[in-house]
Amino acid sequence: GEVCNMINKKYNEFLPSMQSAEDLVSQVDGLSSNIDLLKAGIENEVQRDLNVAVAEFTELKQQLERDTLVLSILKKLQEFDTAIKEYNTALLEKEYTVAAQQLEKARSSLKMLESRKGFELKILKALGTELTVQTQNMLYHLGEEWQKLAVWKLPPSKESSSLESVMRSELHLRTVPSKEEEIAGPPVASVLQAFAVLGELHTKLKIFGQLLLKYILKPLISYPSLQPFTEEQSDVVILRFKSKEPSLDHSSPVEVFDKIKLIFEVLHKYLLNVPLEQPVEDKKEGRVTLAELLGDMIWEELSDCLIQNCLVNSIPTNSSKLEQYIEVIKSTEEFEKVLKNMQFLKGDTTDLLKYARNVNSHFANKKCQDVIVAARNLMTSEIHNTVKITPDSCVALPSLPDSGAGDHLKMQKTSKLLHNDMVNLENETKLSQYTFSLPACRISSSVEKLMELAYQTLLEATASTDQCCIQLFYSVRNIFQLFYDVVPTYHKENLQKLPQLAAIHHNNCMYIAHHLLTLGHQFRYRLTNILCDGAATFVDLVPGFRRLGMECFLAQMRVQKGEILERLSSARNFSNMDDEENYCAANKAIRQVLHQLKRLGKVWQDVLPVNVYCKAMGTLLNTALTEIVTRIAALEDISAEDADRLYSLCRTMVEEGPQVFTPLPEEDKNKKYQEEVPVYVQKWMTFKELMIILQANLQEIVDQWADGKGPLAAEFSAAEVKSLIRALFQNTERRAAALAKIK
Repeated sequence: GEVCNMINKKYNEFLPSMQSAEDLVSQVDGLSSNIDLLKAGIENEVQRDLNVAVAEFTELKQQLERDTLVLSILKKLQEFDTAIKEYNTALLEKEYTVAAQQLEKARSSLKMLESRKGFELKILKALGTELTVQTQNMLYHLGEEWQKLAVWKLPPSKESSSLESVMRSELHLRTVPSKEEEIAGPPVASVLQAFAVLGELHTKLKIFGQLLLKYILKPLISYPSLQPFTEEQSDVVILRFKSKEPSLDHSSPVEVFDKIKLIFEVLHKYLLNVPLEQPVEDKKEGRVTLAELLGDMIWEELSDCLIQNCLVNSIPTNSSKLEQYIEVIKSTEEFEKVLKNMQFLKGDTTDLLKYARNVNSHFANKKCQDVIVAARNLMTSEIHNTVKITPDSCVALPSLPDSGAGDHLKMQKTSKLLHNDMVNLENETKLSQYTFSLPACRISSSVEKLMELAYQTLLEATASTDQCCIQLFYSVRNIFQLFYDVVPTYHKENLQKLPQLAAIHHNNCMYIAHHLLTLGHQFRYRLTNILCDGAATFVDLVPGFRRLGMECFLAQMRVQKGEILERLSSARNFSNMDDEENYCAANKAIRQVLHQLKRLGKVWQDVLPVNVYCKAMGTLLNTALTEIVTRIAALEDISAEDADRLYSLCRTMVEEGPQVFTPLPEEDKNKKYQEEVPVYVQKWMTFKELMIILQANLQEIVDQWADGKGPLAAEFSAAEVKSLIRALFQNTERRAAALAKIK
């Protein structure tokens, strides 16, 4: 019974909920159809209104954006206008920095305006023009102020930069009375700061720096007599020069540094000690002093000038003075330190200091440079200024200060006069006096000096540091290489044209070759240890110099031979001497040849060594005689009168030929050489035999021939003798008999 009750109860509750669910469904159906109606309505009407609203909204939004833009542009225009107004006010009150900053503000406003796309205002062009005008106006005012701050009084520009005109240069710097200083910042600072803001400082400083270099700094380096001094007046400091007699022709670096320090100290005090706010975009730098900016612009040029015109000249030229150079290095360090404190210099150890510290290498370079320059000057000087050399001539040398390196004894030995005739070899045995002797002759005095230069440089080398020693040794070798290359080319024309110069040049080369044999040897103690393989020698250069001397002289001999043959060619072959005209031509040719030889004998006298002289003159006389013999021996017909005249021409040669041998200035000493002529003239005897034939009868000729054993046979061939007999004698039986005996 209980279960039944329960079921009934549930069922009764169920029915009504069932009923409500059905109601719900029908409600939903109704609602759904309502929505459809509504949807149709919305799609037809509301949507249309909505589109209109959105369009209105967008239009309003664009309007707003446009208004904002116009507003911001108006704001910028206003900013521009305010900036220009404030600039004008500041400019009137000479507050230059403020004025410049306002101009820059106006400039950035204008930039913003110009960057707006699609908004090209006509007014912008006008504003740009206004800004440009105001900037130029400001720069003009600043320029005026700057010119009052630093006034240059310079000599007229067309004048040269001589000492006199430099003396008239002055720089006036305006100073500020202290009471004003507390009120406004010093005008220097505001003027320069304004230039910096406007980005024009660089240009102004560059011009100032160039003037400073040209009229103050460089002259102080170039003219040792200039002394800078300052004169203070109420509101200006004047920087000018006075002149005092310099102690040296080059100012010492220590003095120059002091003078330049003075200049920078004055500039620093009155003009350059101004910290600058950099223009906004360079914020990373922060503050820069003016000194630093100027230093950047001029230091390189100033330092080059100090090195070239001051330090270079101060490098010592001999090793004994190297010690004292430490002073220069110290003062260079000091100079840089002072400039760094004033902020002219930023970096460490500049080129200037490096140069000073590198003195040893510069010393060697300078020494070598000086040696080569001196050598080149000697080589390009006149050859014909000569000195006489004798077998016991020697190269004079200064003895060097003690190198203090235990080379003491050796040094004394080396600096004894170096004789030509004797050389101490390893074991100190003395060679014969003449082993290395030079015959007496004349050489150019410039070559003697060149040799002294070589010896002195090698002596200096032995007293120097190793590096310097090597450099000096090679520069001595360079002297000789240079001689070899320069002299023949430089003096080429004269060596070809002037026989005396050719002879002197020949001697010069032989003299050099002679010294090169022993040059390295005398300095062997010191040089061999340093140079690899003990290569301290000059012997390898000897053959080249001998060849150089020989070639030049032989070329001259060829010229002279050519002239002799040229003159003899006008002698009409020595034929038909019975014709007066022919005889005159031949006689003139012989006279000219003798005259030429005589002149040569004179210009070579006392110049060439005697043995070379005799060989040379002998060779030339021989050329003449050989040519005459050849011409006469070739004649086909010689009349009796011809023969007499030919004989007298030949006699002139034989009598006067030997007289052209005058190797020595003392007449009486030349006899010996004139008697020895047959030794030097190969064809002398041939010539004498020819003369005998010209005077002889047939029998005498046959006797001279003596079956090919006589003196005639020694000089002429059978064919030549037969030819001469045919020319001299008519065709008779006696002639035929004589010819038969010549074979």
